[in-house]
Amino acid sequence: MRHWIATLLLVVSLAVAAGEDARIRVGLAWQPNEAAYERVVLSIEAAGGEAVILPQLRPAGFDYDNMALCPKYTDEMGVLRQQYADIVKRDTYHGTDADGLLAGVQAVVFLGGGDISSTLFAVPQSWHGIADDSPADATRDVSEFLTMAYCLDHDIPVLGLCRGMQMLGVVSGAPLVQDVGKFFDEMGKNYHFLHRMQRDAEGKRYYTPHDVIVTDTTSLLYAIAGTGVIRDVPSWHHQVVGDVTGTPLRITGVTPTDGVDIIEAIERTDKTFALGVQFHPEEAIKKHLKDERDADRFMPLEKAVKYFTALICHTIKTTSY
Repeated sequence: MRHWIATLLLVVSLAVAAGEDARIRVGLAWQPNEAAYERVVLSIEAAGGEAVILPQLRPAGFDYDNMALCPKYTDEMGVLRQQYADIVKRDTYHGTDADGLLAGVQAVVFLGGGDISSTLFAVPQSWHGIADDSPADATRDVSEFLTMAYCLDHDIPVLGLCRGMQMLGVVSGAPLVQDVGKFFDEMGKNYHFLHRMQRDAEGKRYYTPHDVIVTDTTSLLYAIAGTGVIRDVPSWHHQVVGDVTGTPLRITGVTPTDGVDIIEAIERTDKTFALGVQFHPEEAIKKHLKDERDADRFMPLEKAVKYFTALICHTIKTTSY
């Protein structure tokens, strides 16, 4: 598993030497906030890849108003209605133009963002009920669910960041804890706002650093990090994968919080490279490359870039030039 670390620079150098066209084309799963792409584009380019923003995937027979699902598909909170979620889970990308829309990309990154419609869980849950926190975007949920399902079925390497990790979990059959703070309250434990900073006096939130314990030394995560403790990862989330029992996932990283292990990394054991991390290496990369004033609070640039070079390296190893 760790052999690729010793050869990574050589492999990437050979690809670069072969010319601009030899760069691995890494897709960014479609989402409606164009500004959110910037830090992931920076990260892919820093790792020697070419970033490609993917088109939206739409289920066969669903109606859209411009880019958005028509109102009949969602409830008043923006959550995908159960009858339509069941169709998405049943049919996934079949009947769509996924083959054409993903043609030419060799790996895909799934970005962070808001909550995933709980109707898409393998065992659906009711909405968490926190009106001011990360409203669902059913249009994005549907496109990403289809894109993730396609990538997994075709063994296209994927890296899931925060929400992207959660989507890897949901498509693989894992449930989510819909609000970590509420989850801790129900257990009578203290959340400590370890995973997302409390709002300040102006109502703003910021990334907060914490450490992640790597639980499996044979994992992709350990191969990338090269250590049993990943220091100062940028974190900003209120949902998390809750359990992987009965799925093809394994837990490879956790953050102990008041005696509870919050899942920080998952991997698909049946795929070449399918890794989800609950933290944001791309945010650390942006902070360092743009020399932001709080950059030194977070993981070093060279450690953060490894998540993207690992994705590219595994892709190069399975691609013929």
